[in-house]
Amino acid sequence: MEGKTLLLVVYLIMNVAGLIIMWEDKQRAIHHKYRIQEKTLWLVALFGGAIGATMGMQLYRHKTKHVQFKIGFPLLAVIEFILMLYLFLKN
Repeated sequence: MEGKTLLLVVYLIMNVAGLIIMWEDKQRAIHHKYRIQEKTLWLVALFGGAIGATMGMQLYRHKTKHVQFKIGFPLLAVIEFILMLYLFLKN
């Protein structure tokens, strides 16, 4: 698999993982179960899943009152998106 294609596949997988992990943590919160650590949520977002995590945050109304997530995830999503554009548009 070509480098850019592999990068895109990993990026998409991480964003789907970000969306799913936010849903899962919301479900655990609703059912008063053991929660996913915030560190884990941040690591998924940091390693390419920020857009999915941001979408999950908004879609599931989860972590929206926490300023670090409310500002941090969207900011990280923009940075990751710009980085991906740069990597795909450079020769």
